Amino acid sequence: MRSGETDCPMMRGARLHGVGDLRVGDLPRPVPGPGEVLLKVAAVGVCGSDVHYYKEGRIGEQVVRDPLVLGHEFSAWVAETGDGVEGLEIGQFVAADPAVPCGRCECCVEGNPNLCPDVLFCGTPPVRGVFSEYVTLPAENCFLLPDGFGAAAGALLEPLGIGMYTVDLAGMQAGHTVAVLGAGPIGLLTAAAARAAGASEVYMTEPLEYRRKFALEYVADVALDPYQEDVVGEILRLTGGRGVDVSFDAAGGAETPNEAAGVTRRGGQMVIVGIPSDDVMALRTFTPRSKGLTIRLVRRMKHTYPRSIRLVKTGMISLEPLATHTYPLERVAEAFELVGAYGDGVIKAIIEIATEPPIG
Repeated sequence: MRSGETDCPMMRGARLHGVGDLRVGDLPRPVPGPGEVLLKVAAVGVCGSDVHYYKEGRIGEQVVRDPLVLGHEFSAWVAETGDGVEGLEIGQFVAADPAVPCGRCECCVEGNPNLCPDVLFCGTPPVRGVFSEYVTLPAENCFLLPDGFGAAAGALLEPLGIGMYTVDLAGMQAGHTVAVLGAGPIGLLTAAAARAAGASEVYMTEPLEYRRKFALEYVADVALDPYQEDVVGEILRLTGGRGVDVSFDAAGGAETPNEAAGVTRRGGQMVIVGIPSDDVMALRTFTPRSKGLTIRLVRRMKHTYPRSIRLVKTGMISLEPLATHTYPLERVAEAFELVGAYGDGVIKAIIEIATEPPIG
């Protein structure tokens, strides 16, 4: 990702040229520098942040000003290793952390690379992402996947990592009750991570009927429609008026921060992971202040890949059910339109780029 490019050979990739203008074409194939590996991309998940860039051209102060390859949730095979790389071999199947922190700043030294102000993050302007046949990353960003680990599951380890870090921030304990507002991929995987961490009851809210149904089949005990029900009143009723120990706002809606505060018990934890489309969080202060809530906001993730892989390998969390739609690279714009419109029962759209490892 940091290294130079050559004019030949070429590869196929998708670049965002403007709002709603995603084009597939030929791009120079990157060359791995010292300490880097060239990865042959297997599968990439279409993230909600990708769709924000596609539909709005920006997320907050991060603006797409030049043609940009989006994408950051992916699995791949090692295709080539740069000088000094040890422990990785051509043909090995990996999931890759899309964030490259500087490793030197105060945040990195304190063990918080997700807060690094100089981080290079795949698919975030101006850093090139992974909706392409090949990408380079530092070798330490690659995590070997066990035999039998599917390409879609490998790609979904990144959003699972977000869910796990979200739960980490809450300091959950076994037996805690939780509410997750929003049953998109991040909400579902946050709920799954909370269940794996010992949540005894999982309440979810979601306006889309098909996602409520999916949530009930996948992880939730209760899934409520915020457009038709008083979700705060109902969750308080279901918890005997106490509220949940931890609430997670994974929706980023106009009212969801206040709903999260409303369903959380006194002295409880409230974690915000959803991204509002207008970059504004309107939280009324009386309820969280009077309850003495601890409120945390999520910045991506840190140190979650090994644990995520173990949870999937042991069957504690299943990722394949979320991959409801698969498209080839040439139809990537169609996948973005589907996800942006919440069409055809989509939970997660996967772009399948390669099905076989590199040769020799």
